[in-house]
Amino acid sequence: MPDSIYKATRKEHEMTRDDVCDAAIDSGKPLQPERLERIENGKLEIHPEEVMLLSEIYGEPTLCNHYCSKECPIGQKYVPEIKVKDLTQIVLEMLSSLNSMKKNQERLIEITADGIIEDDEIKDFVFIQKELERISITVETLQLWVEQMIAEDKIDKEKYARFINEQTT
Repeated sequence: MPDSIYKATRKEHEMTRDDVCDAAIDSGKPLQPERLERIENGKLEIHPEEVMLLSEIYGEPTLCNHYCSKECPIGQKYVPEIKVKDLTQIVLEMLSSLNSMKKNQERLIEITADGIIEDDEIKDFVFIQKELERISITVETLQLWVEQMIAEDKIDKEKYARFINEQTT
């Protein structure tokens, strides 16, 4: 039986359960080694706040997406699994999706202008909806990439947060 993602991630970071639990205590969010062992071995369900804690300790924001898309009943329905990609691939996918939407913009207006999607419009509407979903997933992939770069100290967290705050005010 393969290791759970939580055990595999801990091993990748060459940490013992005690190391993880010490880091959890240092962050002010205690986690008992016995509980971590039972989570890693699939004997206990992990809580969302524990996923966030492990994600912070390991510097692995992908754990949160994994939990939401694979383990959370609500997330399984609404949160797509995000694959880690390099920045070039993310940007190319984004541009491809945006170009496709630009071509379909007028058709979307035609379909939705009357507030009703007619039977003969459904096929085009679904195609456009799927393109919008691709854009959304690409945006989420970019956000995950940024979070990973911040976790790896490749992007300055404080500067990034400052510019984000400037853009929202």
